[in-house]
This record gives sequence, C-alpha cells and structure tokens, in this order.
Amino acid sequence: MSLLISVVSHGQASLVRRLLEDMEAHCRGYAFHVLLTLNREESLPFREKDFHFPLEVLKNPKPKGFGANHNSAFHRRASDFFAVLNPDLRFPGDPFPPLLGRLKEAGVGLAAPLIVNEKEEAEDSARLLPTPWRILVRTCRGRAGRKGDYPTGDGPVHPDWVAGMFMLFPSPVFARLGGFDERYYLYFEDVDLCTRLRLAGYQILLDPAVAVVHQARRESHKKPTYLARHVHSGLLFFSSAVFWKAWRKGGRKEWIGHGP
Repeated sequence: MSLLISVVSHGQASLVRRLLEDMEAHCRGYAFHVLLTLNREESLPFREKDFHFPLEVLKNPKPKGFGANHNSAFHRRASDFFAVLNPDLRFPGDPFPPLLGRLKEAGVGLAAPLIVNEKEEAEDSARLLPTPWRILVRTCRGRAGRKGDYPTGDGPVHPDWVAGMFMLFPSPVFARLGGFDERYYLYFEDVDLCTRLRLAGYQILLDPAVAVVHQARRESHKKPTYLARHVHSGLLFFSSAVFWKAWRKGGRKEWIGHGP
C-alpha cells in the first residue's frame, strides 16, 4: 500500500509545521509520501529531512487554484491512495488506517473523518447537495443558527458531499473522475467532485469514529475577493450539467436520503 498526501500552503508554514509534526508523532507503520505545494513565496520553519516520512516541497512560480494544485500533486507520483488535506488540520491520532479500511467496502470511492473544531464540536463538513435555495436559507440563519445536514452517531454516514479539507480516495477512482475540475479556482470544487463521484456510482463515507481538528481562522470570509470567487464558483456549478444531472436524481430516496 502506498499513500500520497497533498497539502497546499498559502503562506501557512506554521500551520503546516504542526500538521507534519502530528504525522511524525502518530502516523507510522506504513508507507506514505507528503507533497507540500507552496502556492506563494514563503520560508519554511522545517526541512524536508526533519521527518521520518518522505516530504517533497514544490514552489509554484505563480499561484494556482485549489483543484489545479492537488491535481498536479496527484500526477507527480504514482500511489494506491491519494489524500487531500488542508494545512489547518491537527491529528489527535492516526486517521488513515481506519479510513483506508473503509475504502475496502464495496462501492466507497471517498472516505473522510469527522471534522471538529478546537472545542471538539462537530463542524458541518458533510452536507446535502447544495441548491440556491439551501444556500439562501443557510446565509439567513447565520453561522450560529445552522445545524448539520447529517446527524453523526456511531455508524458511518453517506453524505452528498464532504468539504475538501480532508478527502481520501483510491487513486484509480480519482484518476477515473479526472480529478478536480480546474475551472473552479476556489470553492465548489469539492462539491463538483463529490457529485461526479456519486453520479459515477460511488458512495462517500464519513466515519464519525475518526476525528481530526480544524483550526479555522476564516479571515478570508471577510474579504470581497473571496466572496466574488464564491459567487462565481456557485454560478458555475449551478449552471453545470453535473448539477442538473444530480438534481434530476434528487427525488430518489437512494440518491439523497434526506429528500430533495
């Protein structure tokens, strides 16, 4: 078994260092390779040889989008499994062995852990297929009034999509889907990929028994540039054939268990 882990930094070297230190402390007993892409110029407070696992650092001559960076990482090295991670994650334990085990279950094409905040509260990283109406309702409710689309108990959950902060794929599945659609520079690339995965007949599995911590800062949410990108990506997704194919399946219980 070989595992390729892709992490992209946007001037987040201190967060990356803590994530790599968690891997150093908890992730042992199997082969994995970490490919860190620096999307902008920054100095690193660590060296590639500081860890027991192979670490390769790439520097982009100019910034790329979320999907383009991870697609490039995927094509750089052959692997049996491919993981997409945000740099602002922390590992209280090793999440990979149980999630890799979940990928052996019939029909599962993507496995993800439960995402919790620093207070160990579950974040709503697993959601129903977005629609303009659902987004409007979420926006009106505000962050404090939102509830998760899926209850997380002891058993696995099969959501419509999971946030791109932690995604684990069998590499042949990621290759079959063509990776992320690079037309999405930022936002909705995870929604699009998850939707295409389900349209191809695979399931998404979130294992609530496996948790990782998200150290969200959310400063970007206040910047007009990011809002504009969010709106642009939303319009791109809602006008796409992928969305309309999924929407037409939306009334079927086996497609969206929580209703259209």
